[in-house]
Parts: sequence; structure tokens; C-alpha cells
Amino acid sequence: MLSKTEDRRISRTQAALRDALVALVEERGLDAISVGDLCAAANITRGTFYNHFKDKEAVVNAFEDEVIAGLEVFQERMGKLSLPELAKCVALKQPLPLLVEMFDYLREEGTFLHALLGEGGDAAFGPRIRDCVCTNLVHSILHKRYRESSDPFVGYYVSFYASAYLGMIMHWIETGMEESSEDMARIAQRLLFIKPGESIKL
Repeated sequence: MLSKTEDRRISRTQAALRDALVALVEERGLDAISVGDLCAAANITRGTFYNHFKDKEAVVNAFEDEVIAGLEVFQERMGKLSLPELAKCVALKQPLPLLVEMFDYLREEGTFLHALLGEGGDAAFGPRIRDCVCTNLVHSILHKRYRESSDPFVGYYVSFYASAYLGMIMHWIETGMEESSEDMARIAQRLLFIKPGESIKL
């Protein structure tokens, strides 16, 4: 069992590597980064690096997994979300608390997400977020008779809106997350329920 001192040292090393990864991805792009670059930016030795990770890909996967694990909490709660509950918030123009909390979490991870979802980041990361959160959000508000449907249109409907929600999240992150979590929750809700000809102002 690790001592508290060892735990703190490991935490510091991983935090330094995470910060280094973000900074280098923003500066050069993921493909141009080496293990040596990460070690230099994090101010650690190669020996320390290899005590924790096999290679650069292992670092990326580990930190992406941390973000996904945080999102899986919302995934589980979305499975319990009901359409009447969401419709009530939309009718009252109130943000769904679950969505507000999710955008709060995304904001906390905004620096990492900006780097890894950006042009120089990991192309596989966006689809993971889409499948973890966006697909489950759309699926959770389907009428129960459609949730297990094999009708091709249902699959395309879910895919269309899940991809749209990922695009919305990425746009928010790329533009500096200026809107509050409450406003983003309202936007997410309106995108599902807006009617043809209705005002697109929030």
C-alpha cells in the first residue's frame, strides 16, 4: 500500500504531465509530441515517466479516461431522465439541473477539452464523448416504445441529434465558454423542442 507521501508524489507527477500534455497539444498538436517533450515540459525524468505510463498514447488514454469517467456519472443519471421532466423545464424556460451540472463539469475540464478536441488533438476523443453523453441524452428522452426500436429512422434520429450536441459542446468550448452553464442547458433543451418558425433567440 502506498504511503500518503507517495500518493502525493504520484498525483503531482500526473498533474504535471496533464498540464504538459495540454500545453504541448495546443502549441504543436498531438502527433508532433514525443515522450521526451512531455518529460521536459513536466520537469520529470524519463524513468519517472515510464514508472507511470508505457508511452505517449497511454498518457493520452489515461487522461481522456478520467474525463469520460466523470461524464459517465451523468450518463447513468440520463438513463433515469423522463421526457415529462424535461418538457416541464422547457415549458417553464428553466434549465434542467442535470444539464447544468454536466456543463459545470465540462467547464471544469475546459482546458483539457479545448486541447484534445481541437484541430491538433485526438480525433477519437470526440466520438467517445458523443457516445458517452450526447447519444444517451437523446436516447433518454425518446418515448419508451422507441428506445428499443429497430426502425432505421430511430437510429438516424439519435445519431443526428447526438452529433449535433457534440458540435454544440465543441463550439461552446472553442469560443471560450462565455455562456453560463444555465444558458447552455437552456440551449440544449431548446434545440430538441424548437418548432419551425419559432424565434431562435434564447
